[in-house]
Amino acid sequence: MIGLDTNVLVRYVAQDDPEQSSKATRLIESLTVDAPGYVGVVSVVELVWVLTSCYSATKSEVCEVLETLLRTKELVVSNAETVWKALRLFRESKADFADCLIERSADEAGCSYTATFDQGAAKSCGMRLVD
Repeated sequence: MIGLDTNVLVRYVAQDDPEQSSKATRLIESLTVDAPGYVGVVSVVELVWVLTSCYSATKSEVCEVLETLLRTKELVVSNAETVWKALRLFRESKADFADCLIERSADEAGCSYTATFDQGAAKSCGMRLVD
């Protein structure tokens, strides 16, 4: 198994740099179930941020990319079940993906709630405002 940095994932998804995209494609398409690529949860969050901030990806496009990552048998996504839950919450709410992942990760860890100063996160993904 080899770890995949966010920039490799971005080059593969965006196909925007002929040299790096070609290398990323060759690497990712060489992965197998027996020798998969590993995508850490930080890379998932960074990928979403880069796609939305730098490439103006829509929510639908981001969801499609995340679903593809999670369903690809040649990739191991860290905390995949929690990422799936965050993706579902993201799809159904107006919250940022990172907020959804923070809230779902805390829930999975047994937290009774997630405290925040972010009013949007409190409204959109079930966090509680700190009084």
